[in-house]
Amino acid sequence: MGKPTGFKEFERKTPAERPIVERIKDYNEVYRPFPEDKLQEQAARCMNCGVPFCHIGCPLGNIIPEWNDLTYKGHWKKAWEILSATNNFPEFTGRLCPAPCEEACVLGINEPPVTIENIEKEIIEHAFREEWVFPVIPETRTGKTVAVIGSGPAGLAAAQQLNRAGHTVTVFERADRAGGLLRYGIPDFKLEKRVIDRRLDLLKAEGIVFKTNAAVGTGISAEELKQFDAVVLAIGSTVGRDMPVLGRDLKGIHFAMEFLPLQNKTCAGDYPEPLISAEGKNVVVIGGGDTGSDCVGTSIRHGARSVVNFELFPEPPGSRPAHQPWPYWPMKLRTSSSHREAGEDPRRYCMLTKEFNGQNGQVTSVRTVNVEFTRERQTGKSNMEEVRGSQKDWPADLVLLALGFTGPERGNAVKALGVELDKAGNIKTGKNYQTSVPKVFAAGDCRRGQSLIVWAISEGREAARCVDEFLMGETSLPTRGPAELPRR
Repeated sequence: MGKPTGFKEFERKTPAERPIVERIKDYNEVYRPFPEDKLQEQAARCMNCGVPFCHIGCPLGNIIPEWNDLTYKGHWKKAWEILSATNNFPEFTGRLCPAPCEEACVLGINEPPVTIENIEKEIIEHAFREEWVFPVIPETRTGKTVAVIGSGPAGLAAAQQLNRAGHTVTVFERADRAGGLLRYGIPDFKLEKRVIDRRLDLLKAEGIVFKTNAAVGTGISAEELKQFDAVVLAIGSTVGRDMPVLGRDLKGIHFAMEFLPLQNKTCAGDYPEPLISAEGKNVVVIGGGDTGSDCVGTSIRHGARSVVNFELFPEPPGSRPAHQPWPYWPMKLRTSSSHREAGEDPRRYCMLTKEFNGQNGQVTSVRTVNVEFTRERQTGKSNMEEVRGSQKDWPADLVLLALGFTGPERGNAVKALGVELDKAGNIKTGKNYQTSVPKVFAAGDCRRGQSLIVWAISEGREAARCVDEFLMGETSLPTRGPAELPRR
């Protein structure tokens, strides 16, 4: 490494957030640009470790120590070339990935890990500023055609890889704009949509055709899809987990993915005001993950009167728990920028929703009880018990359900193509990503279940490799990086 003692000399530093009073008035990205010289100091913290476990932590197998070293030395173009060799869209992962690579960083055993995610983002942004990122157009075409259904990160990655292999690729998207979850799930304050549009312009220049407002079964038929030499389903995991308790049919109770996309459309200029607004309302967000956090931040920007966020499970520990040792991904407390914007932490743990109350058909409050979890010593089974006397009614004019997703929608593409589902309700494939239907493949959340954007890109790349081999009998597309650690 260029600076063997860097990890001793420099403390971990991350980008500063814009002041809360400023940023909650707009939907621009939260973080300020990071100075180049300070970024190089952060890259210098990368150790000359014998086995770089960050490779294993990253689902893409990014060659992290190498581009850290090049960044420290100021060799930005070479750093970008190495980064883009394994990651199609570092501008997305550099903003949105929870960075499992950092949890696997060797330095992280007893010191704060290297700021890998931020370095990744700054490398690609530097490359865009210098105009090093350009369309990669294949020299020859194979004559084979591939349809990709869905334009989220898995679909885009599969499309780009297949196009680079020389196939003619058409991406079908049922929404009015391409981008999938990136477009209509992630708030603009985490990912400004100009970042997506910039990449889509490149993909179109590479020869990929995008058709929007094209849902399978309405915008395009199964018969039309069968005319392609191969089909890749990258339709995501979009069926929201519901909460079938008393009062669920009251007005004012919405899935998070009804609420968030409408704000994205408002930011895009489709609506003067969001069709579901939190302005002046008492908002209850149920579900403590990233989607719940996004609902909190969006509600605050709407001007909500109050925001509270319920989580069924106990508050995670502040540091790595003993049963999840390095380099495994730990379940520990993580506080987002949206949580900080609420002033007092809006999260309430061990909260079980019992019913929704209302008047004249409109929700007015949420009734909860506290719960405790105990574990049976012999079986290890976890039991949940309600705490007596803990019942409470919380004022609520708007309730947002952010309880995760249960799999791909069963209609449209799944029904039209007749692909088989597994026991979890995801699209069933073999090791080669091929479904039960000949020449139909699947990748991303619709195949592996709700997961990370970095996993979606990895899935799209690997599915493209399998499709290329299916079409041509062999493939020169690169394999995925190192496999994930075995599950404990």
